[in-house]
Amino acid sequence: MSEADKQPALPPSPAFRPGTLRDRERVAIVRGQDGGRYTDIYHAVLRVPWWAFFLGLAAAFAAVNAVFALLYLVDRGGIEHARPGNFWDAFVFSAQTMGSINYSVMVPKSAYVNLLVIFEAFAGYVVLALFTGMIFARFSRPFARVVFSRSAVVTTFDGTLMLMFRAANQRGNSILDATVTVSLASNYTTREGDRLRRFQELKLVRSSNPLFALSWTMMHPIDETSPLYNLGMAEMIERDMQIVVMLSGMDETISDRIF
Repeated sequence: MSEADKQPALPPSPAFRPGTLRDRERVAIVRGQDGGRYTDIYHAVLRVPWWAFFLGLAAAFAAVNAVFALLYLVDRGGIEHARPGNFWDAFVFSAQTMGSINYSVMVPKSAYVNLLVIFEAFAGYVVLALFTGMIFARFSRPFARVVFSRSAVVTTFDGTLMLMFRAANQRGNSILDATVTVSLASNYTTREGDRLRRFQELKLVRSSNPLFALSWTMMHPIDETSPLYNLGMAEMIERDMQIVVMLSGMDETISDRIF
């Protein structure tokens, strides 16, 4: 008996238990944080358009005041000069309390309402801090204003067949230490028959620019080492090829990294 046969069998890996793979179909076991769309509130707040952002702030402000208004209605006579049991008066009183507005018309009268006013004053500070932080995060987020040419061309440059396209900086300042990576995304079929999406980096003649102010022409030599070498249009369409360009650098105005 060989040494390999004498070794005890290893227990199955907890990440790949028997039954995880069935009939060549991979079954993913997801653990940890919920991957729902609305589980990452901060990320969603940064991505929504401005109109939806302010609409969400208004809805949140109204919802918080509505909750406190319902709590105020528990004591029907706890607010001086307010109509007993009137939701609108309670809602207005709540908004005035949260906004630290003192019109000296509706004032708390009972101990219960005074206690709610204390809690709402604290909640108002928290809501104000959250709203200010979200607005500042959206305004201060750096982003690049770089436009790319609509079409890429394949032509001869300096005796070499090149894939060429151009990028331009739309701002009046410069992007310092700019770097660009170009990748070719295509469908790939393994020997087992599985279809995957593969990314291959395309080598550039110059992948960095110390001062990107106006325009920049990216050139990829199509030689024997290029994934595009000897590829026809039919094969490119069949493999659903796409060119992915990633450009980053330091914005000289805000001294922050942009992409």
